[in-house]
Amino acid sequence: MNKIVVTIDGWSSCGKSTLAKQLAKKLNYVYVDSGAMYRAITLYFIRNSVDITDIKEVEAALAEINLEFRFNEVSQSSEMYLNEENVEYVIRDLVIAEKVSDVAAIKEVRTFAVAAQQKMGTKKGIVMDGRDIGTVVFPKAEMKIFMTADNAVRVERRFKELYAKNPNITIEEVKNNLEMRDYIDSHREVSPLRQAKDAVVLDNTNLTPDEQLKLALGWIKAIKEKG
Repeated sequence: MNKIVVTIDGWSSCGKSTLAKQLAKKLNYVYVDSGAMYRAITLYFIRNSVDITDIKEVEAALAEINLEFRFNEVSQSSEMYLNEENVEYVIRDLVIAEKVSDVAAIKEVRTFAVAAQQKMGTKKGIVMDGRDIGTVVFPKAEMKIFMTADNAVRVERRFKELYAKNPNITIEEVKNNLEMRDYIDSHREVSPLRQAKDAVVLDNTNLTPDEQLKLALGWIKAIKEKG
């Protein structure tokens, strides 16, 4: 069967990356974590003391950055490489998490990342998740999924995830953080989060990971059989 491009967009804590990784594994596709790309760029900026308010400095830094995903046979997952260095674990650090939103909001950074993402998709056979993948990065993707879930469920999921790392965190803090992220994602000037007109909505409020995987695979199978 011909390979296609699968995009997964949606709100925070809807399990986009979980579904994307599962689909990539089942379809034998490459999983592209768009968030990891922005984190890697942020890491480079921090290491090189780039002033993100100085556009010329930002552009000069971007010209020195090469991003690539490489498959790790041991972990059976794609890992982020920044200028030939495996930074998969470094970019998950809290220092990066605190600054990545500011870096990702810069127009020049998004233009750079989108171009790199589109290049990765030229051969198709990829699954990519993010906020603007079906609307900006791959507007002609054959399969677009927009994920959502009840707010209370999203807060609970995020709380469980963060509580394991920080038992002092409160539900209220998580709720406020999610609301803030939702607002920033949907109101930013460059590539705001929105549902593509031809996207299929996947509300996983009452679905298990296995159930949503089965549902998504069914949609993809139907698209492939049509094409």
